[in-house]
Amino acid sequence: MELTIPDLSLVVLIGASGSGKSTFAARHFAPTQVLSSDHFRGLVSDDENDQSATNDAFDVLHYLAGKRLAAGRVTVIDATNVQQRARASLVALAREHNVLPVAVVLDLPEDVCVARNAARPDRDFGAHVVRRHQNDLRKSLRHLKKEGFRKVHVLRGQSEVDAATFTYERMLNDLRHETGPFDVIGDVHGCRAELEELLGELGYALSRDAEGRAVDAVHPEGRRAAFVGDLVDRGPDTPGVLRLVMGMVRAGHALAVSGNHEHKLVQALRGRAVKVAHGLGESLAQLAEEPEEFRKEVEAFCYDLVSHYVLDGGALVLAHAGLPERFHGRASGRVRGFALYGDTTGETDEFGLPVRYPWAEDYRGKAVVLYGHTPVPDVEWVNGTLCLDTGAVFGGRLTALRYPEKEVVSVAAHRVWYEPVRPLGSAPEHEPRVLNLGDVTGNRAVETGHHGRVGISAEHSAAALEVMSRFAIDPRRLAYLPPTMAPTATSAREDVLEHPAEAFAGFRGVGVAEVLCEEKHMGSRAVVLVCLDAETALRRFGVEGTGAVHTRTGRAFFPAELGEAFLERVRAAVTSAGLWEEFGTDWLLLDAELLPWSAKAGGLIREQYAAVGAAANAVLPKAVDALAAARERGIDVGDLLARTTSRAANGVAYRAAYRRYVWDTDGLDGIRLAPFQVLASEGRTYEGDPHPWHLAVAARLRAADPELFTETRNLVVDTTDERSLAAGTAWWEELTAAGGEGMVVKPLANLVRGRRGLVQPGVKVRGREYLRIIYGPDYTETANLDRLRKRSLGGKRSLALREYALGLEGLRRVAAGEPLWRVHECVFAVLALESEPVDPRL
Repeated sequence: MELTIPDLSLVVLIGASGSGKSTFAARHFAPTQVLSSDHFRGLVSDDENDQSATNDAFDVLHYLAGKRLAAGRVTVIDATNVQQRARASLVALAREHNVLPVAVVLDLPEDVCVARNAARPDRDFGAHVVRRHQNDLRKSLRHLKKEGFRKVHVLRGQSEVDAATFTYERMLNDLRHETGPFDVIGDVHGCRAELEELLGELGYALSRDAEGRAVDAVHPEGRRAAFVGDLVDRGPDTPGVLRLVMGMVRAGHALAVSGNHEHKLVQALRGRAVKVAHGLGESLAQLAEEPEEFRKEVEAFCYDLVSHYVLDGGALVLAHAGLPERFHGRASGRVRGFALYGDTTGETDEFGLPVRYPWAEDYRGKAVVLYGHTPVPDVEWVNGTLCLDTGAVFGGRLTALRYPEKEVVSVAAHRVWYEPVRPLGSAPEHEPRVLNLGDVTGNRAVETGHHGRVGISAEHSAAALEVMSRFAIDPRRLAYLPPTMAPTATSAREDVLEHPAEAFAGFRGVGVAEVLCEEKHMGSRAVVLVCLDAETALRRFGVEGTGAVHTRTGRAFFPAELGEAFLERVRAAVTSAGLWEEFGTDWLLLDAELLPWSAKAGGLIREQYAAVGAAANAVLPKAVDALAAARERGIDVGDLLARTTSRAANGVAYRAAYRRYVWDTDGLDGIRLAPFQVLASEGRTYEGDPHPWHLAVAARLRAADPELFTETRNLVVDTTDERSLAAGTAWWEELTAAGGEGMVVKPLANLVRGRRGLVQPGVKVRGREYLRIIYGPDYTETANLDRLRKRSLGGKRSLALREYALGLEGLRRVAAGEPLWRVHECVFAVLALESEPVDPRL
């Protein structure tokens, strides 16, 4: 005996005590799916038969069932459930979570139930209890459907119970196995000629009947059309639209969901009392001219249309008026009502029409939601949702979206077929790019494609919010924050803390044979977002201006006017190098160093480094002179004099180290930019391109504007070849001897995954003199070096990899055109991780 239940349902077992519900549930369902009232009595009272604990037990049971249903999991309630009052709360629970309640009744003879209870030592109640259960059950059987159960399965006798098997059936809206590609078409409203034209633009071949009427359309590449409802009313040829769409659906060449106009048309065709308005009269008049058989087909077709579809593994949702994520794949009157009519604020606008609740602005789901219902003059992505109703019947356009390509195709209306109450161009404005505080606060986990889930604590989120709100630029301009970089393993050499040998050995140990050594510039990490023009910046990022140049913590490098002048230089170089055309983009994101360091850190240099240097220069030479004079007088100060002389030399070296990072600038004069990686452009990221390719792009920019752009010198090293390793070490020694900061060693191929996951994207090998700035003037003293060699790098390396993965994920999202909150989720997470307690000198 096969029992079918929806694969998203609340299954309520109903039967007298002793009818075998628990045994039945254990045979057909997983232990985690079954919530037993007896078990929950035991949880709250240590006695499964303690009837005084029933209320508390059911409180806990309902709570846990609600959590399971919210997560979309089949849940089975194992209790007697013979009274309507007990069942009512379960039906209400199913409705609350928009799942289908199913009743499975075990109707066994009273004597069988009594005998089973008598055989159990834990059941000490008499036969009268079973008799009462049976009486309640008999009264309930014919009312179960009226109570709200979508399916009722009654098993009479043990033979039917033993023969029962369960089969899960897909929800009608569950088409996750259908992956497309699709051409999703907005509200047609009886505009048959425009629909035929649009299908032609999309590449479909129309089929016509003997009377020349379009009855099907086939795409040569197997694409399928998908209609988001409101095929009917207002326009000149509702029957023609229905004949074509019904034919396509029947042949498997199209899908369609119901709109509110189809819903009302069905009511009217069935003779129900419906207000004939908003174009319904035109449809009824046009259908009256059609044969009765066709009208019946129309009625059946429109009646059978589901409220929404979930497609492509859950990545695409079609619903006429849109649908919040909590309703995706669910089934209830509430879900259908929202899908067909949307939600309103309870207010009316100046045209007397209801003000629609802007659900898309709050949407945070992963699925793309395509819908119609409320006509808009132009399509615009809002948090991964797109309204395709561009008012064809009102003289606008009939619009389709190619999915998954996300290409918009539309045709102009042939005329104004129906005068709108609200002018087409007066749709209410919204702010789709406004971020919500809930997107970035509390304990969170960000799913990345290269490093799994990265956790962010509430404490670090709060710290990031403080920095972002006080110092960062407009978050709409923040498409990326660079990750921190781990240093190479600590060197065992006596005179240095870092050396290339450890970097080369580290990469060789994880299977990276070729690395690229890039000089580490005397500047600050900079991210440059440059747009082709102001229109692109406004359309793509929702900001005025033409881009941004910011630090790795999101602060602006320049005042607004100077920043725009800087971007103009960068844009001109990109144009001259031909990168807009080559990359097929109108915006570009670059990772770079901006020189000099004093352009960003002038105040820090003056207040911290220069103060220390000045104090050392003012005090230590005089102390050396005084100690030397004391020694001349025969006082034993030799050790102290040697230490002080060394410290004075360290102070001179310290001043020389930071002064290399300072030079005068005037506006953009003296500012240099050293790009070393192309991060992203429209539709593409570039972490898979080897580093020499990126440096070649940078060379083209330098050729276009040699006064602004500067070279990043580099050298390829084979970590398995001794000569190559020696050359790499010699190059580092040459760079640092000349006062350079050092170099960054990166896998030549760029993004690399090893046996244990992501390989570090780069490690820094800093020179002996540069590290004076980091660790202080006297860090080279033997005792200090010995202490510093004990630095722990594990935390820094873990932080670097997590931030790297978050950065890559954010780049993927921004290149794909995902909503701002999805991009900013990654950007904010990088900033939050910067609050982790890691030694900032590493």
